[in-house]
Amino acid sequence: MSFISEKLNRISPSQTIEITDRARVMQAQGKDVISLSAGEPDFDTPEHICRAAVKAIEEGKTRYTNVAGTLELRKAIAERFLKDSALDYSPEEIIVSTGGKQVIYNAIMATINPGDEVIIPAPAWVSYPDIVNLAGGKPVIVPCSEEQNFCLTGEGLRYAITPKTKWLILNSPNNPTGAAYTQERLKDLAAVLLEHPHIWVLMDDIYDKLVYDGFISYTMAQIEPRLKSRTVTMNGVSKAYAMTGWRIGYAGAPVELVKAMVKLQGQSTSNASSISQAAAYAAVTGPQSCIETMVDAYQQRRDFVVQSINTIRGLSCYKPMGAFYVFASLAGCLGKTTKTGILLKTDADFVKALLEEEGVATVHGSAFLYPGYFRISYATSMENLQEACHRIQRFCGELK
Repeated sequence: MSFISEKLNRISPSQTIEITDRARVMQAQGKDVISLSAGEPDFDTPEHICRAAVKAIEEGKTRYTNVAGTLELRKAIAERFLKDSALDYSPEEIIVSTGGKQVIYNAIMATINPGDEVIIPAPAWVSYPDIVNLAGGKPVIVPCSEEQNFCLTGEGLRYAITPKTKWLILNSPNNPTGAAYTQERLKDLAAVLLEHPHIWVLMDDIYDKLVYDGFISYTMAQIEPRLKSRTVTMNGVSKAYAMTGWRIGYAGAPVELVKAMVKLQGQSTSNASSISQAAAYAAVTGPQSCIETMVDAYQQRRDFVVQSINTIRGLSCYKPMGAFYVFASLAGCLGKTTKTGILLKTDADFVKALLEEEGVATVHGSAFLYPGYFRISYATSMENLQEACHRIQRFCGELK
């Protein structure tokens, strides 16, 4: 009899991490690999944020904090919510966790009972369904086509709702597609949600500051204040401030749910790193020009990658509004054979062969619950992107 719990057998290792790790192993072996698989900025954390962390160490701020985060940081986050989204949260309605993933984990684990359903529009981040499965819930996957900009519609939401529905998870801008919900699309969903008062909303806004072409990010409680009492608005410093390794995520939510999430966090990790919290305070209260610098660079890279992919035989891609991903269709490559004789039956076959034959690491769409596509992260240098796109073109051009 296995000593591993049955609950753990409900989930799978992160496929994005698995591919990134494979690329690192190949690089360690001396192979020329360009990794376009990691979901993290290639910029360094801004200097003023790093200085704040050093200062906190020098001042001895190295002890436990409140489980929910320091009062100073929670107040600053509340002010940031108010400034960015006109959402009025008290410090008691804010929780700080070890990354945005822990916020989501806390919310789902604190609320899901066996059999509860969670609606997840696909393509979707790989961790959503596994967290729901681990909690004993049932992920309800709703495919959202490229023709509808990979976004859930009110009609699609209404069709997926049952008496067992507990949550709707929305990610805007989205990982892996970069698609973002407009004000009108959120209003369409809000109208349906108002008809079903038993459903909560988890807004994953972690990429909300990384948007292009003048697009404005909106979040559900901002669009429909009547839903604020059953919405978790999650964000963090990882993507916007290039702080993935600092591990700070946060959320605004009703007090009773925050208390439940804090209770769970108190018996798992307790507080997030005190030094990382000091750095996060500097991020959310300090100059925001660092975001503009990164956004300008990302937009140039996005434009280059979209143009390049759309000139490659067998591939096509949608122009994303945010994040730092391109989600490209590889439909024209399936059923063909690579130069080494590998038959590409699936998107996973394509991604594996591209890595092994050309040294370009990407992530297959099936990992995001949407086969027939692959994700490219353009959070790397333009030089890397130019070479990677050249290799992808060569790979596809040699298919037979």
